Amino acid sequence: MKTQDFVELEEKYGAHNYHPLDVVLEKGDGVWVYDVEGNKYLDCLSAYSAVNQGHVHPRILDALVEQANKLTLTSRAFRNSQLALFYKELADISGYEMSLPMNSGAEAVETAIKLARKWAYQVKGVKRHQAEIIIADGNFHGRTITIISFSSEEFYKDDFGPLTPGFISVKYGDADAIADAITPNTAAVMLEPIQGEAGVVIPPEGYLTQVAEMCKENNVLFIADEIQTGLGRTGRFFACEHEDVRADITIIGKALSGGFYPVSAVLADADVLGLFQPGEHGSTFGGNPLGAAVARAAIQVLLDENLIEKADTLGTYFMEQLAEIPSPHVKSVRGKGMLIGVELNEDAGGARRFCEALQEQGILAKETHDHIIRFAPPLVITKEIIDEALPKIREVLNLK
Repeated sequence: MKTQDFVELEEKYGAHNYHPLDVVLEKGDGVWVYDVEGNKYLDCLSAYSAVNQGHVHPRILDALVEQANKLTLTSRAFRNSQLALFYKELADISGYEMSLPMNSGAEAVETAIKLARKWAYQVKGVKRHQAEIIIADGNFHGRTITIISFSSEEFYKDDFGPLTPGFISVKYGDADAIADAITPNTAAVMLEPIQGEAGVVIPPEGYLTQVAEMCKENNVLFIADEIQTGLGRTGRFFACEHEDVRADITIIGKALSGGFYPVSAVLADADVLGLFQPGEHGSTFGGNPLGAAVARAAIQVLLDENLIEKADTLGTYFMEQLAEIPSPHVKSVRGKGMLIGVELNEDAGGARRFCEALQEQGILAKETHDHIIRFAPPLVITKEIIDEALPKIREVLNLK
């Protein structure tokens, strides 16, 4: 079967909830992916930063196969030999006393919301069912009904009401707006350290520090959604570390499994995460032995191969080189580590055509919000590969 055959089957039998580029991939290796016709591409999306360790990393693959040959699922009705080790290693690496593993990032966000609300009632003393969570305009935390309820993108929620109440949205990057929104009912402030889906939007320097201090002063939890920015993507284990901020609750996912398996987690200390009681929250697959084994290996690869440091140095280099490309279409280049956004001018004709042109050049990137190209390759990329890609990117950014 050829590319068009797969595209036609997908369009006929699959729900049209995505608008992918018409490339049909069947193999991956490090930073490279290959389509069904054998064409080779540099992956500059990393499955939305889920493949920080590169495609089909051999150590993670070995962990997957070894555990799959032993035991894949027990449910949480029983204990398994991987979960306790996963808990301990997450605590050692993150500095948080406890964790709660789930599957998708959206599940982890829902978990954090439930936890913040319970904390508000049990610890802070907010009147029952009156808790509020402050979030930011332009946020993207997932696709569940509750999460889209506080999206500022009307398209994500217009046809899916009634929506979940209890969320106050303020301008991203404006600490004063958060201060003005805090009330006695405020349970938490939940933010992305960098807004990825909004177009790699980076807040002013000191913003996270101000927010964290403000939360502490007002007895409010600070929740950092590090699903996309965490685990090395921005050149730190957590993006909050760029400002030496430690959130009360940190949410991780995506690269937590190196792209092999859906694994996410909520991290917090015992005085917060210890509030959950048996039966209040859970997941059949959350914390399963296969996912735990894969995540343990994925984290170790990040550390052993110094991928966090590579993201910092090579990401800075890549961003600097992109910023030097003379193009009438480019408005700005911004990012941190290996999470980079190239914002195009309004008259550039949209980012989609540039991503399609990059595909023709053997580079896979994806537009976000119509006018931004996101470059986020696996952290195993080398300077030599970046240098090979730059002339092709330069050519595409100068399309007529």
